[in-house]
Amino acid sequence: MKEQEIMDVLRAENEEFRRLEAEHRALDLKLQQYEGKPYISPADEIEIKSIKKQKLARKDRMAAIIREYKKMEVMTN
Repeated sequence: MKEQEIMDVLRAENEEFRRLEAEHRALDLKLQQYEGKPYISPADEIEIKSIKKQKLARKDRMAAIIREYKKMEVMTN
């Protein structure tokens, strides 16, 4: 099964995956708001770094869920 297909299954069946994906999208929108500013203050820079770390943490967890799914798929076949 391709990774996109796995993600589609997880979106349908895994609440944590759906939540992480929604949070990742929300953080991405927040980041875009900062990047659209003509001037970024030092406080904004700190917030941008924080948002990027939060996004990465969610993406890492989503990747772990995908890996777990792949292992389960291999074990059941």
